Amino acid sequence: MSIWELLILAVGLAMDSFAVSICKGLSVKDVKIKHMVSAGLYFGGFQALMPIIGYLLGVNFKHLIEHFDHWIAFALLVLIGGNMIREALGKDEDEELNASFGPKTMLPLAIATSIDALAVGVTFAFLQVQIVPAVGFIGIITFLLSFLGVKIGNVFGMKYKSKAELAGGIILVLIGLKILLEHLGVLAKISEVLFH
Repeated sequence: MSIWELLILAVGLAMDSFAVSICKGLSVKDVKIKHMVSAGLYFGGFQALMPIIGYLLGVNFKHLIEHFDHWIAFALLVLIGGNMIREALGKDEDEELNASFGPKTMLPLAIATSIDALAVGVTFAFLQVQIVPAVGFIGIITFLLSFLGVKIGNVFGMKYKSKAELAGGIILVLIGLKILLEHLGVLAKISEVLFH
């Protein structure tokens, strides 16, 4: 996986956290740096931790499923991305905005927004990704987007929440499709036809 693919994946994964951070920013009248750092640490930390757990699960079961691992990676990413797209296009229920940045509020949000990263960690085991730099990168990207999301939510409100989720969902579906097409040799055949 190239650095560009990892960047696109990290941004796609971070969109849920970014969207929730926008909501958190909307819930606070006077946003301070500590609010932004808190969101960044919770969301970035869990977005880095979950792929490690998924990776360890994937490595331990890899020998059982390596003949169809690309289909699993494709299915997981399409499921995650499809769910994000559905949520973005669905009707916005009146979300209860909780102004707290304490552990009781932030921990469940951080876990909920990083479940996707757990599944991506499983796919990392099949793709033989260097896990430590990859999860560090994902954590940093999520930290930055969550940090900014709190401020953006405070300034602009809910305007960008669904757009962020939609973009993240589309990115994950496209990455899943690329993984599948690469393993099936379709991309190699297309580039052969186009460039020869």
